[in-house]
Amino acid sequence: MRLSLKSKSNSADALPFNPYVAARREWDERYGDMITRAKNWRFMAFLSALATLVAVAGIVVLSVRSKVVPFVVAIDSLGRTVSAGTADATTTADEKLTKAVLFTWIEEVRLVTTDPFAQRKAIDRAYAHLAMGSEAQAFITAYYRADPPEKRSQTQTVSIDVKSILPDSNRTYEIEWIETTHDLNGGILATDHWKGSFTIALNPPTEERLMRINPLGIYITDAAWTKVL
Repeated sequence: MRLSLKSKSNSADALPFNPYVAARREWDERYGDMITRAKNWRFMAFLSALATLVAVAGIVVLSVRSKVVPFVVAIDSLGRTVSAGTADATTTADEKLTKAVLFTWIEEVRLVTTDPFAQRKAIDRAYAHLAMGSEAQAFITAYYRADPPEKRSQTQTVSIDVKSILPDSNRTYEIEWIETTHDLNGGILATDHWKGSFTIALNPPTEERLMRINPLGIYITDAAWTKVL
């Protein structure tokens, strides 16, 4: 039995050398690990790309669903805030700016101050927003002639507090304000409620001179007011 086993062992060791089998073994040892790493790298790259795609899709969905309401702040030529609020679906930024112009304009038209320079500037700015040859220009000119603010300022001053500016149409606005009349010592002489209706027109400026005095090109074409009793 021992001789038989030894004979079989010797026959196995004596198998002839196969170059194809040896080459296959060499190829597996050299490149098999490299191929495995390449497969793993491609799999990880695919997972990374998929995660990026999901993240981008989530951002897009959130941006579409989010509701951002801008907050509009309008300032006058002196840098003062004259109107501020959220621009909701019923009030556009253009309407806010128009209201800001009307807010400042009614203050300047009705102002009476003892400072002659400030009074003159207020009148000039008021006329800068009046359409040439319009009914509003004739109305304001008649108002100044009938009751000149320079003459009134010798005995009293008037401050304006605008309460509301409401659109009647896309070009006509109704304004309500309170005028407080003071004597020269600061005492209150009267407090009156006023209401007015004003129609505007838009004419964007093309000259630098007009841009300085009326940059938005908002002009009052018709004006009327009355004291509320």
